[in-house]
Amino acid sequence: MKISIINGPNLNLLGKREPEIYGSQTFEEYFTTLQIKFPTIEFSYFQSNIEGELIDKIQEFGFSFDGIILNAGAYTHTSIGIGDAVKAVTTPVVEVHISNTFSRESFRHQSYISGNAKGVILGFGLKSYELAIQSFL
Repeated sequence: MKISIINGPNLNLLGKREPEIYGSQTFEEYFTTLQIKFPTIEFSYFQSNIEGELIDKIQEFGFSFDGIILNAGAYTHTSIGIGDAVKAVTTPVVEVHISNTFSRESFRHQSYISGNAKGVILGFGLKSYELAIQSFL
């Protein structure tokens, strides 16, 4: 099984950015934990602060992988292009958020991804990614 994890803007700052919301662990540290916990899954990981690069990766993995876990960060609430990319691919996509976006600012309540995703997991910290992986098993 091949699963790609795609993270959007500012998620490269995990462990430094607002630890009271996002925790103190970097994503790279957590990614290693996932690889150990799920040794039979072939993972790829990509992070970018650039919208077009995220769309390119969704398209690259979106016809050959078994699943995509997408945390588009703030682009979730603004990017019709990312939503369209999720709709265009055949690989199922699970939208993930570390925080509960509905307990935050009202602009974070809108997602251009959710309507085209297999499912949405939010508010469980980094464990949200593990729950998304389990949805593919």
